[in-house]
This record gives sequence, C-alpha cells and structure tokens, in this order.
Amino acid sequence: MIPASLPRFQQRLEQQLQQLMQQGLPDTAVLEPAMSYSLLLGGKRIRPYLVYVTGQLLGARLEDLDAPAMAIEALHTYSLIHDDLPAMDDDDLRRGKATCHKAFNEATAILAGDALQALAFEILSQHPYQQVSSACQIKMVHALARAAGAAGMCAGQAIDLAQTNQQIDLNRLEQMHRLKTGALIECSVKMAYYCSPCQDPQVLAALLTYASALGLAFQVQDDILDIESDTATLGKPQGSDLKANKSTYPALLGLEGARQKAGQLYQDALAALDTVPGDTSELRAFAHYIIARTF
Repeated sequence: MIPASLPRFQQRLEQQLQQLMQQGLPDTAVLEPAMSYSLLLGGKRIRPYLVYVTGQLLGARLEDLDAPAMAIEALHTYSLIHDDLPAMDDDDLRRGKATCHKAFNEATAILAGDALQALAFEILSQHPYQQVSSACQIKMVHALARAAGAAGMCAGQAIDLAQTNQQIDLNRLEQMHRLKTGALIECSVKMAYYCSPCQDPQVLAALLTYASALGLAFQVQDDILDIESDTATLGKPQGSDLKANKSTYPALLGLEGARQKAGQLYQDALAALDTVPGDTSELRAFAHYIIARTF
C-alpha cells in the first residue's frame, strides 16, 4: 500500500524541480538538456519523500524542506547517471528510458552528473529559508557531502565494483549497501531534522536507526525484484546483477531467506519509531511500501 502522502509530495517535488530547471543555465544548448532529461525522468523519489514526511513530523516548514528534497534528488540523479556508464554498471535503461549516456553521449553524461552534484550544494546554500539557521544550513551541507563521498555512497560503489566476480560474505554485503544506498537515505532524515525546530538528539538517533533499516530493506527488495520481476515493470534491465556476477541477498541467503531478511529489517524500522513522538503512521506505511513494492 502506497503511503497517502507519497503522491502529494512526489508532485510537489516534480513542480519544484521543473521550476529549478526552467531558470536556465549558461550553456542551455548542451548541458541543461542532459541534466533535465535525467532529473525529470520520474522515479519513486523516496529520498525527497523522507525529507518531506520526516520534516513535517518534526514541525519543519514545507518551504524550507523543498531545498534538501531537491538537493538530495539532484545528487541521487548524478549517482544514477554515473552508475549507468560503461565504466561502472554499463546499463542502457533507467526508469524505462534510455540512460543519459545513451540518450546523449558519455562525455555529456559525465558532465551532467558532475553539474547535478554541484547543483545539489548550490540549492542547499542559496535557498531562502524561513526558519533554518545558518548553522543548521551548514550542517545540511556537511551531511550531504559526507553521505555522498568517500565515507558514504562513493565508498559503497567502489566496494561494489571491486567485488564483482567475487563471492563476499553477508557482513561485507551489508557494509557495501549501507554505504551505497543507506547513506543518502539516512541523510534524508538528518537534513529534515536540521530543517525543523526539534533539538532532541534521541529523536534524531531513532530516525537514523529507522532510516538505516529502511535503506537496507530497500536494497534487499531490489535484489529480490532483480530475480522475480521483468524489465518492463522495473524500468531497468531485469537480471542485471546476475549477469554482472554480483553478490546479492538472494545469492547468499536464497529467495526465502532474502524475504525473511527484508521482513526483519521492516520490523527493526518500526521498532525504531516507537520512541519518536507524534504521528509516525506515514513513516510506518512507507516502510511497508519499501518491502512490498514491485518496481
């Protein structure tokens, strides 16, 4: 079941991103079309959704949450563009469309990814916040930079590439995905916290525990869908992990074991929310959506 607020926040994000790209860039004839092509291609938008729903839970203003929501989606899109390149995962489809380097060319795709990464930090630093202090603004910039770099997503991707054609154990697989996928998901709730008036480190810790379990559950479900779903449903090549000889949860645990793992992570996410004040029903529904989704 899709959380009731997911379509509303997806629509809000799409409007914000379209307005952002319509502002125009100096070299609109070459770079902007490739950036817009990938950024506006759709998708689940789960990271921005976590920014919005967590921020609202904690009393943040929607106008302030627009900045981290757009920033994290811009940075996530950069990572997808680069992941799809021939030197990385070498994929031809993303969200049912040609990947950026196929729609344009490799050099343009690399530059579009680089520009979207830079744009993420421009958004965070230039947004006209209404109730976010400059100190918290800096904390958001730092959180996103750390989650994206050698202590987060890039480290996870490096491990992924290094371990291709090699068998790794469950601990190493989890470490890889906590960095590659989980770091940005955790960063989503962290930036929402910094946008809010909440100053309770225990609440932040609980939300990060929730996000950590959610990020791993997302990857486990992705691994299951890579086997059970099809290219048309997924919007990307089905069986790509198997063809690339990558370690996955079903490969290590079997399909049933992977399902049990996703279920346990779902329960861990719910348990973390027990100590968070306020109405956490949307976050709970979102956790269920992550492990029940079919694409």
